[in-house]
Parts: sequence; structure tokens; C-alpha cells
Amino acid sequence: MYQIKFGTDGWRATLDVFTADKVDRVGEAIVSYVRSSGLGEKSIIIAHDARESSPDFVKSLCEKMIHLGQDVICESRDCPTPVAAWSVVNRDLAGAIVITASHNPPEYNGIKFIPFDGAPALPEVTNQLEKYLEVPDSKFEGEGEVEIVDLFGPYSEHVKRLISKDLNGLNIVYDAMHGSGRGVTDKLLAESGANVRSIRNCIDPTFGGNPPEPKAENLELLIQLVQEGGEDIGIANDGDADRVAIVTPKRGCLDGNLLFAVLYEYLLEQNTGPAVRTVSTTYLIDRIAEMHGELVVEVPVGFKWVAQAMKVHSALFGGEDSGGFSMRGHVREKDGILISQLAAAAEMEKSLDERIDLMLKKYGEFHHVTRNVDCEESKKTEILNKVHESAKGEFAELGVKQVNSIDGVKILLTDGSWILLRPSGTEPKMRIYTEGNSKNKVERLVRSGEELINNLI
Repeated sequence: MYQIKFGTDGWRATLDVFTADKVDRVGEAIVSYVRSSGLGEKSIIIAHDARESSPDFVKSLCEKMIHLGQDVICESRDCPTPVAAWSVVNRDLAGAIVITASHNPPEYNGIKFIPFDGAPALPEVTNQLEKYLEVPDSKFEGEGEVEIVDLFGPYSEHVKRLISKDLNGLNIVYDAMHGSGRGVTDKLLAESGANVRSIRNCIDPTFGGNPPEPKAENLELLIQLVQEGGEDIGIANDGDADRVAIVTPKRGCLDGNLLFAVLYEYLLEQNTGPAVRTVSTTYLIDRIAEMHGELVVEVPVGFKWVAQAMKVHSALFGGEDSGGFSMRGHVREKDGILISQLAAAAEMEKSLDERIDLMLKKYGEFHHVTRNVDCEESKKTEILNKVHESAKGEFAELGVKQVNSIDGVKILLTDGSWILLRPSGTEPKMRIYTEGNSKNKVERLVRSGEELINNLI
């Protein structure tokens, strides 16, 4: 009904589908869920990103919520998702609703619900929300109140306590990508002593012509400024600042796998604890953990699964190859602001380029290729079943060691390389991820994966 379906991180849609009446229905479902959970007396944060359409959705949603008798807390401006998530726990609230389409293009918007624990909503929560969308609870009465509060101040003090590194003398270029990290990530870095130059730090409904996704092809100016201007590092956040990209003078925009590995190894210099990574993320994490006598937990793609495992295993660090990470001592939600501070702290002690050089010398080279193959939704399950059946003996003339079906089909090969084939949750595509110790090997693996899928379609 209502074309609303919660995916890996909320519901997103183009603005012809994502309308105020549907957002209000989601808000009503969230109030129903919160009250059924015994949290009805607690306030809910309503936050939004820097998209042109977001403030109007928030205004309508706030009016709906107070007519349902629900107290609401808001910031005076657009607010990064991780700030809202941390504030839920800090203020002991019922949850947060964030109007955001994260890194999607401007013609999209979306809505995330973050429950009382500050972690992404698990299916047990979103399934309940979808049920309340079908059969709304109409027993609400009374008038709620809207309170405008400062969420940034307490959050910033927390980050500076958690990562208390003096950044005096560090030169950083920060790219806000016209998103909600502007005036937050760069301000925190500057307050810690860094010399920060900010770019694309104003609201722009078009995001400068590119989606606010911190990938190399969208960060050309940042890369140029770092590599030609003598800055120590560049930092970029996506539209709602829950993801991060780091740019170095030698390597340009760091692959998310390398960033995960170098930050986990940095944390292990002063702490202990397991790592949680998704099935699509590098085994370099496993090598580092093994060297330090630590455990690695592998989970399906989606930060909600990372967050769940971080709680179960009291993990030191957890994340995905797409640039979403969190750490012990913080809420279990990916946080591009916090990780910007962590990367700067690591750079301050020893350059990230030097750290990566030493890391790869110690653990060996790792190369990755990711590719998409068009595939109708109706054929995805059948294709995966056939891939699983055929993944025996050898693949791409390499011996098969093990087949992992935690999320899609992951074929582990005897030489340490692997290939993962999994369905996209949002597009009619199959995704292919490969890892190996040479560029030629991963290219050969990804070509074999493409051929296999195309032959089965």
C-alpha cells in the first residue's frame, strides 16, 4: 500500500513518490511503534539533511506528531544523522526520525528511524513499522510540544573526549559536498587545533551537479587541492555525514577497505578488541586482527548488521567498505564526523600514506574490483542458487576452498582471493566484489563473474 518499504537504511524514493502524506504516515507508524514499546512518554528527535525539500517535510511531520500527542525535539538547522543518533542515547529518548536521502541525487529524499539505542533499526523494528503503516493506531489524543535544542554542542564535546588528540599544525581540506557536515566536521577539527580549509560548505539544492557521495569521481577538486597544495589530508562527508572519504597526497581518495584497515590498526596501537566487517569488505582486516590475537566477525552488507555484531562482541571497530564506520565508546551508528576526527588523529602521529605503506609491506598487497551486472529482480534468487551449485572444484581456473552464503554467494579460493556475487537491494542489478593479491587476478575474477551471471540470465 503507500509504496513504502524499508531497505538497508530506511526508505528512499524520488520526490514524485516521496510525498508529505506518506512521510506523515511513517511518522504515525513510528509513534504507534514507540508507544507499543513502552516509550510513549519520551520525546522523539526529528532531524533533516540539507536537501531543498527536507525542511517542508519536517514541518509537516512535526505538525502531525504533535497532533498525535507526541513530544518532539528539533535542531535549528539541518542535522547530520550521527548527531541525531548519538543524541537519542545521550538524552534517553524514544528514537530519532531523520529526513534524508543520504548520498542519493537531489531528486530523491528519504526517511530513517533510529530506535532508542542509537543503532540502525533492525528488521524486527521495520517490520513492525510496515504493519502499522497498513493498520494505523487511531487511539492517540492530546497535544505534543516541539522543543528547539542544541544537539551539536554536547555531541562535539563527546567526540573530543573520545578522540582527545591535539591536531595543532595539521593542514586539512574539508569537503562538505554541500551536505550537513558543513560547520560540524570542519569546526570540530579546527577546535582540536587543525588548520582547516573548507570547500563546498554552503547549501546547494543541486549539490554542485553531483550526488553528495564521497567517491573519487565526485571529489576531483579535493584530490587536486591535497595533491597539489601541500595539505596533509583531505576529508569529505556524504549528504548526511554518516560516511567519510579520506584523501592523501600519495594515494588520492583512499579505498574504503584500506581506510578500514589503517584505522583499525591505529586503534589497536592503544586498545584491544574485535573488528566487525561486512561480507564485501577486505580480508586485510582478518590479517591485522590475527597478528594482534583478535577476532573478526563477518556479517551481511548493511550497517545494521555491523551494529548488531558490535554489541554482541563488544567490538573495538566496525564498518563497511563503502566508508561507514563506528567504534567502541560511541553509538553503534556509522559516523563520518567521528571517523574524520579519528583519521586526523592517526595522521597527526604518522601520515596515513606511511601507515598504509608499512601495513601492505607487513600483510601483503590487496586489490579490489567492484562491478554491477543488470539483472531482473525476478531472476536474482534463481541465479544465486545456480551460482552456489556451480561453485565447486574451481572458479576462474582457481581452486575453490569454501563457499559462503551469508549474503549472496561468496567463493573463497585456495590462493586467498575471493569473489562475492550478491543482489542489489535497491536496483535491478547483481553486484560483484572481488579481492586478490594482484590487479590482473581481480580483473580475471570479475570478468568470470560477469560471464557467469550473463550466461545464467
